[in-house]
Amino acid sequence: MEEKDVVDLYLKVKFNGIEIWIDGGWAVDALLGEQTRVHKDLDIIIQEKDISAFRNFLSEQGYKEIKLNIAQPHNFVLGDKYNREIDVHVISLNDQGDGLYGGLEDGQIYPAASLTGKGKIDNIEVDCISPEYLVKFHSGYTLGEQDYQDVVAICKKFDLEIPIDFSQFR
Repeated sequence: MEEKDVVDLYLKVKFNGIEIWIDGGWAVDALLGEQTRVHKDLDIIIQEKDISAFRNFLSEQGYKEIKLNIAQPHNFVLGDKYNREIDVHVISLNDQGDGLYGGLEDGQIYPAASLTGKGKIDNIEVDCISPEYLVKFHSGYTLGEQDYQDVVAICKKFDLEIPIDFSQFR
């Protein structure tokens, strides 16, 4: 997923009245204000109420769902013939502005504060995961060197403490 593709998609989706937040590696780069590496895909968060319009819009752009064994109604991947992929995370906002991810039984939440990040991709301001939560969300799975580099860069820029999970890389 190239920088121009991310910006083009983001602006078109926003123009169509659909709110999205950039997550994952592109959120890291947005917060840093520059692209630091090549990205296989674009991770986004979107509200459940917008999924139908989002799917219709992307279908018109040539995107189709990539059938994955791990796909869920709240997490799926769309791709096009140019191998651009969008990893979609679906939330439902509650009265406090927290995003419920998955079902009530999963208990996974994007706290309202996590949805307040602002970054830049190619000098275009984008909504993204906040720095503090982007660091927090880099846990609970097998961490790699790229995760470490992302977290260190975010912590350095925003004066945050590097989590203990990353002590193996120090």
